[in-house]
Amino acid sequence: MADGTKAIRMHDALNDSERKHPLLAVGAVNALAAHVAAEAGFDALWVSGLEVSAASGLPDANVLGPRDLSDVVASLGRVSDLPVIVDIDNAGGSGRTAERFAYDLMRAGAAAVCVEDSAYPKCNSFAAHREQTLAERDLLCEQVRRVRKVAGDELVVVARTEALIAGEDLAAAIVRAEAYAEAGADAVLIHSKDVTGEQARVIGGAWSHHVPLVSVPTAFPDLSAAELGEAGFRLCIYANQLSRAALAGMRTAARQFRHGGIFRSTVAGSLAEVGDLMRVGEPEALSCV
Repeated sequence: MADGTKAIRMHDALNDSERKHPLLAVGAVNALAAHVAAEAGFDALWVSGLEVSAASGLPDANVLGPRDLSDVVASLGRVSDLPVIVDIDNAGGSGRTAERFAYDLMRAGAAAVCVEDSAYPKCNSFAAHREQTLAERDLLCEQVRRVRKVAGDELVVVARTEALIAGEDLAAAIVRAEAYAEAGADAVLIHSKDVTGEQARVIGGAWSHHVPLVSVPTAFPDLSAAELGEAGFRLCIYANQLSRAALAGMRTAARQFRHGGIFRSTVAGSLAEVGDLMRVGEPEALSCV
């Protein structure tokens, strides 16, 4: 169910000049991940196109539709009250499809959507087998306006430019980001894959618009959230780390079983208790093992 109050609270937090630390969002592909994120004290959840695609055995290439993402949003809402930000990629490549994504996700309970200016069909920002290409700037401006028309203030709209990923310079990226802000975006994300993190610092210093900045520090994990906050970012999205941790953990557990013939917690790979798993969907559940 739509809950515009979460969007309003997120908007207010993003624009709170007194806040000393950026908001922290983490990727949650299912209720298990949302449960862990809430326990750890994150401020928001991120529904990643890459994570949802991988969990479904699909490529990260505009194969997901609004229903796929809405189902994930609904499952997160069963176990957590944290606001949910949904990665809608390029929103299907048109203004009409952006309206559909916004309407369906708002009804499912999302607090925010992030729409980007990659050309349709999208290419993952970190792909080495394909090159990122950009849509026309005016298209994303139209999509932002259409999302705003459908959702009003019940969705925070994050506009993301892939200009730096596609090889454009910072000046071109800033021009795009400013256009998206003027079109009605509540926040902007200038994506970077510079592993040193220096480009992120430069982005923060170069941004002078009143609309807040968002960072996805996948490529530069050594730059802390506190440092990103000092650089001028109001929201940091850790987009896929929990899925990567889960994948690594599952591989460790599977290898241990094939080597020793039993599943048990070890220093190399710990297993949560059965009751821990039961209580994600039934908080009062008790386990006998």
